[in-house]
Amino acid sequence: MTDTAGRPVVNFEALFHQAPCGYLVTDDGGRIAAVNDTFVRWTGYSRTTLLGTKLQSLMPVGDQILYATHCIPQLGITGSVSEIAVDIVGADHIRRPALLSASRFAAAGQESGSIRVIIFSAHERRLYETELVSALRAAEESDAKRALAEQELRRLALHDALTGLPNRAGLKARFGAAPHGGARERKSLAALFIDLDHFKAVNDSLGHSAGDNLLVSVAGRLAAAVQASGAVARLSGDEFVVVDEVAGTDDATALAASLLDVMAAPMHLEGLEIVISASIGIAVAQGGDDTVEDLIRRADIAVYRAKERGRNRWELHRPAPSDPAVDRLRALGELRRGIGAGALRVHYQPRIDLRTGRASGVEALVRWQHPTRGLLPPSEFIAMAEESGLVRPLGAWVLDETLKLAESLRRNDHGAGLEFAVNLSARQLNDPGLVDMVEGALERRSMDPALLLLEITETALMSDPGAAVESLNALKNLGVGLAVDDFGTGYSSLTYLKKFPVNELKIDRSFIMGLGLDTGDGAIVGSCIDLAHAVGIRAVAEGVETSGQAQALQDMGCDLAQGYLFARPLPVPQLREWLASHA
Repeated sequence: MTDTAGRPVVNFEALFHQAPCGYLVTDDGGRIAAVNDTFVRWTGYSRTTLLGTKLQSLMPVGDQILYATHCIPQLGITGSVSEIAVDIVGADHIRRPALLSASRFAAAGQESGSIRVIIFSAHERRLYETELVSALRAAEESDAKRALAEQELRRLALHDALTGLPNRAGLKARFGAAPHGGARERKSLAALFIDLDHFKAVNDSLGHSAGDNLLVSVAGRLAAAVQASGAVARLSGDEFVVVDEVAGTDDATALAASLLDVMAAPMHLEGLEIVISASIGIAVAQGGDDTVEDLIRRADIAVYRAKERGRNRWELHRPAPSDPAVDRLRALGELRRGIGAGALRVHYQPRIDLRTGRASGVEALVRWQHPTRGLLPPSEFIAMAEESGLVRPLGAWVLDETLKLAESLRRNDHGAGLEFAVNLSARQLNDPGLVDMVEGALERRSMDPALLLLEITETALMSDPGAAVESLNALKNLGVGLAVDDFGTGYSSLTYLKKFPVNELKIDRSFIMGLGLDTGDGAIVGSCIDLAHAVGIRAVAEGVETSGQAQALQDMGCDLAQGYLFARPLPVPQLREWLASHA
């Protein structure tokens, strides 16, 4: 129930009558003025019988005297009595043991003084107290069991079930995730990665039970050989790691040599004497930035070198100035964050109709505004994006940005009829969602599909020709144009040009650069132009930088060209200015 303001309204009368105990209001002499339903049910009297009756008259004579001589005077002096044991005689003349508590409220204004009495059934109270004590004991036992269970779970989570050694998580808990620099007495942390040699042969020949026994024995030997300051852990399978403080690399290599000696002692398995060996990789902290995980990773790299060099030996990891794998992971993370943070840029290079000298369109070329390396060209990150799958969101973003520009340029005469070329990677071409993505982008920008040109390299087309034909036909059905990029560097086959539904052939810049200098390049360019025209598609020259190259292309009948001779790839504001000045 709520009031007009939506606030909850408390029904005090319902609380009074539904209280779990008898609740009465009397005057100073004990005459009952109000009684709740609980007391009525408990005693068996009707409410009309109780109202006006003195409370003490419901008690045996002894309790009446107690109430009159003890309770009423104390109420007058202190204002309250607490849990006095009395009997209440019910309508059936049976005594009901009870606990009586009362508080006196003095007269105020027009209201006379009153006594408010609470009566608990002693039997129900004892049952309640017994249940409460039992519940408390059960809770305490449950808490104790839960604490023990949690302790055991923590132990299991941090230790290897077979050997009882710490696992990777336990090792991390022991040494923490923070870097360990020069510790006490100028010591450094070292990690020794231990991989048993030919452990699989033991499993295969003697069985997994013998293999487990071998691992337990090795664990015991390693634990006994390492000082209290260090720790031995089992990472997985037959891989162990020792982490300890050392004075330098000499101490670390000496520890590795001693561990090899310890493990070389014969052991007995399944009635056979077995001699085992191990390969050990060592990594020693070089400064304050090395974590235990860093050391284990570097020691793991070193152990592979030990195995390659004959096993049963140790190798020390010597950090190179740069780790290519780490650098790539770092760059990939930066690119992923860059895509989300809006660090990509699209520049546009005009494409020129060699017959008219006017711009026929632009090609979208993505750039990455790297936080430290500046503006990076596609060659610095597209291959990485393609390998990792980031090329899909990247490509979708470039397409949408390009069509957004096309939509904007349509509003003035400079952009009317311009084609917009966007590159597709091999991974995008094989993406089942490519066609839907392109169609959705066109619909969002209300773009004429005929003005969108998608460029695919020869290599991407020929990596899976069957799938490429299917994807290109689906794109062609949307009405978009298709171009073969970097033509001449791959297959350059008339057969596949006829097979794929392309509109345009783009001659690679490496051949354009030789025009006028190398007769072979001139012949190749002329053949590419003739090949394009033979199958009824346009020929486009990339990388045109001199007027001599442009003239040679015109003489050969090339349709379109782009390159620094006409314009570099331009950001949107400069592109608008260029289009306005070359209208």
